[in-house]
Amino acid sequence: MKHTISALVENKFGVLARIAGMFSGRGFNIDTLNVGPICDKKYSRITVTVKDGRNSVEQCVKQLNKLVNVIEVKDFSKVESFVARELILVKVKADKKARSELVEVAGLFRAKVVHVDESFLIIECTGNPNKMKAFVGMIEPYGIIDMARTGNVALERSVSDD
Repeated sequence: MKHTISALVENKFGVLARIAGMFSGRGFNIDTLNVGPICDKKYSRITVTVKDGRNSVEQCVKQLNKLVNVIEVKDFSKVESFVARELILVKVKADKKARSELVEVAGLFRAKVVHVDESFLIIECTGNPNKMKAFVGMIEPYGIIDMARTGNVALERSVSDD
């Protein structure tokens, strides 16, 4: 099962290393990792996506909550409703014939062409992981030159009463 785990942390030196080390120390391979400050610059949100075939993510969440500088941890697989998105930038081969086809494919996914060159396009697409997989599948036949992905970011849909 895939888990998206979000940790609100103090924006301090070494916090990311401790969190990543906690996952690797327990044998988890991190699929995606995203870190960024929130509106209050004293804090950051770390979002980690891991696969768990052993049902041991619960123990990781408990351990994360005990780490210094960790304010709150959520495993979104335990949340009723949440929004998860990632951003992908793809540099894809595009001769004159393929360019219009690629622009059309991008439009189907509400993606944007952010750079045009004689031999390639750079396309930006955001969405949930399933949309990203479908998007990459549609443009792969044209020839992906390079790609960068942010990994998941996620927020719960409901407002917490905490």
